[in-house]
Amino acid sequence: MIQERDFFQQRFTPAELRALLKGRVAEAFSWKSPSVRALGLAGKQLSEDEMLASMLKEPRLIRRPIIVVGDRVLFGFRPSEAAEALTGAG
Repeated sequence: MIQERDFFQQRFTPAELRALLKGRVAEAFSWKSPSVRALGLAGKQLSEDEMLASMLKEPRLIRRPIIVVGDRVLFGFRPSEAAEALTGAG
């Protein structure tokens, strides 16, 4: 079953985002997003709490897509990793 969510329209709550990230905040933070520069975050060292707060405020800072397969969560699109998760390998 595929379930889509436009998290620009239906924002994550802090609890939802924390549960989704499972402690992998830095991996999910999109440092390449133009929003990093626009928000003055380029070159800054941010704590996980600061990254989380920034992602909640500006969803463009969350690496997309987010693919959840069972208990596995993938951030950003890496074709081989997504295929592996979807076929049950690894």
